[in-house]
Amino acid sequence: MEQRAAQAKKTGSFNWQMASNYLFVLPALAMFLIFNFYPYIQVFYLSVFKWNGISMHKTFLWMANYKDILGDNPAWWKSMRNAAYVTGLALTFQNGLALVLAWLVDRDIRGGQIYRSIFFLPPILSGIVVGLIWNWIYQGDYGLLNAVLIKIGLGDLTHAWLAESSTALTALAVVHMWKGFGWGFIILLAGLQGIPRELYEAARVDGAGESRIFWKITVPLMIPVFILVSVLTVLGTMQMYDLVIVTTRGGPGLHTEVPMKRILDEITPGSRVGYASAMGVVFGVVLLIVSVVQIQLSKWFKAE
Repeated sequence: MEQRAAQAKKTGSFNWQMASNYLFVLPALAMFLIFNFYPYIQVFYLSVFKWNGISMHKTFLWMANYKDILGDNPAWWKSMRNAAYVTGLALTFQNGLALVLAWLVDRDIRGGQIYRSIFFLPPILSGIVVGLIWNWIYQGDYGLLNAVLIKIGLGDLTHAWLAESSTALTALAVVHMWKGFGWGFIILLAGLQGIPRELYEAARVDGAGESRIFWKITVPLMIPVFILVSVLTVLGTMQMYDLVIVTTRGGPGLHTEVPMKRILDEITPGSRVGYASAMGVVFGVVLLIVSVVQIQLSKWFKAE
């Protein structure tokens, strides 16, 4: 009898301990539900209405907003193509540069600690500040880039980089990649430093060259890190907004329009909150699908 009472007391104490542990999670859970989950539900709810964001009256449209976005909104799909173009450049050139720099710093080159700080500086700068600086660099009349091209005898290559439809989007992509490569650099460097050095030493003892070591040891072990960087790159690039507003405002025409700006333009001054919410849902689904595909690819490579 005494043994059962002791066991019940012990079980009760354990349950109370578990409950007290969950209490520490409640503040974070409450913040997530209020500031993340509830807005998501509201966006889904508002996406089936016609509403200006102020009036108490909402007109129920069911799927009309979605049909218009998916079937008859060229500006929206133009913004998606622009974002996909910048994302493609970021996945290749931005992450390629980050990998090369991370690999060089991982090889304990002279001044490696200084380079870490320098390469991580652009991502922590304000997007507004970066946009203003590059706006001056790209300026057609007195910009630094055109001045350098003229100085070295390449005056024929000068452009109003952000004002011409043929160069605006690529020029904007360069700014975005310059600002964003530092995040990939830090993550890739952490992944490289997590590879046991004994594997490299054993490969060198067996006579493997640096190129073979890179492709047979470094790349396979870094695949999960590559996937992580790719997912973050896609999510960050597709949601680009501040650089666009400061540099081109989506122009010339719609040549640098991006989804986030398109969504906000529907809210102000258009006051089409329901339509903008439907755009947000479509955009969120696209990002979710891309992220899931990348994660599944990561699992497939791990299984291999």
